[in-house]
Amino acid sequence: MLDNEMYARYRYTVRQMILITLRFFATGAFFNIIGDSIGYHKCTVSRVVAQVTEAICGHIHQFVMWPDANARAWNMTEFFKKAGFPNVVGCVDGTHIRIQAPSEDEPAFVNRKGFHCINMQTICDIKGKFTSVNASWPGSCHDAHVFRTSGLAAKLTIEHVAFSDGVLLGSYPMNMKSLYALKPFLMAPFIRVDSEAKERYQHAHTRTRACIERSFGRLKRRYHVLHSEIRLRPEKACKVAVAFVILHNIAVDMNMPMDDDEFIQPQNGNDGVHQDGGTGVATRDFIVENFFSV
Repeated sequence: MLDNEMYARYRYTVRQMILITLRFFATGAFFNIIGDSIGYHKCTVSRVVAQVTEAICGHIHQFVMWPDANARAWNMTEFFKKAGFPNVVGCVDGTHIRIQAPSEDEPAFVNRKGFHCINMQTICDIKGKFTSVNASWPGSCHDAHVFRTSGLAAKLTIEHVAFSDGVLLGSYPMNMKSLYALKPFLMAPFIRVDSEAKERYQHAHTRTRACIERSFGRLKRRYHVLHSEIRLRPEKACKVAVAFVILHNIAVDMNMPMDDDEFIQPQNGNDGVHQDGGTGVATRDFIVENFFSV
């Protein structure tokens, strides 16, 4: 919760603090420009944004939650209605959030496209609500590494015991290092398709995981700072990114309308599928055989 210390020292209300922060989230303008437009010094704007962001992030477990058994069952049903892909509980993908060049460990934040960023990985449900977020890795880290070292991956490795527990859909790779490893709980697309059943699997996989692309599109339209760069140190930029996810989920819960971006089909590479053990391969073959074969 926002305390009264800021009001006692600087004489502005919680409402004013929230409006200042939302102004920054929506525009990404320099603090001095925001301050000049509403009559505050840039140092005041900086303090306010930091405190409000911290307060929002303090509620992450209230608004970003891994679905319980009932929610997973509902997601499986709704995802299946979309394209016929069975037992999907969510779609996982990463997005690069541009930041200003940090003064420390600068090369680690340069991604393969040559700009500074953090790699934020999320999972979303059928409604486009984020059920997991990890925004703590620099841009040079690949999606596969971010997921493999996450607490959620460790949790699923232990708790996932059967296909009925549900699966996640991984994204299409842009290079071999970023390719999600095939797991019993994470289904990847085929790169080389040699049967009609696999083509149907591929089509259903693409249509089903479109929700994560739309969710990222909505997030970036709501917070235009994501179209430029977050001009903060990496640790603060990570907190701002998490705050965006929390506010996005609140908007979804409140059924705030937003037009969808046109979905752009991911580009396939020709790298082959990374098979991490045999169980994930067996699960994918089971899906193809039982749901997509005539």
